[in-house]
Amino acid sequence: MSLPRSPRWRAVSPLLRRRLPAAVRDWVLWDGSLTAGVRGRCPEAFELRVLRQRWLQPRADEAQALGLTPGRRALLREVALCCGGEPLIMARTIIPAASLRGRQCRLAALGRRPLGELLFRDRSARRGRFAVARLTLAQAGVAAGDRRGQPVWGRRAVFHLGGVPLLVSEFFLPALWG
Repeated sequence: MSLPRSPRWRAVSPLLRRRLPAAVRDWVLWDGSLTAGVRGRCPEAFELRVLRQRWLQPRADEAQALGLTPGRRALLREVALCCGGEPLIMARTIIPAASLRGRQCRLAALGRRPLGELLFRDRSARRGRFAVARLTLAQAGVAAGDRRGQPVWGRRAVFHLGGVPLLVSEFFLPALWG
């Protein structure tokens, strides 16, 4: 089985901002918590679904973004932010094993709690610059079932929480602007 080619992530620039469709731009460049955004759009029927959580070796582009040596293991957490049972945003978080020490071991035990809530409440959390890509969910490495070939917009950023890094990638499904 061959793996899809890695996505081409681009730093957000004024040119990229202008090229993003307006509906996409509002969500992809949203500076706040996407969890809060989806909850605000869907206060009665918000649901976070954990798609999978397991140990793996990050993809080469993910390891590079985190400054990891190839072959290092990390915890993968994938979730879908849903409204009325319909996934609107899928998120893939890569947490290096070395980041799960001390107070940050809580990241491995989130269960159905949104990571975004933790990140936006913790004063030690710092988000790096966004990178954006147009890609399929298969290229993103997301467990998306029958949606794997669906083209989506994605963004990612490295967060530092208590000084340790994690990579958060978010993928915006067409139902979000439908």
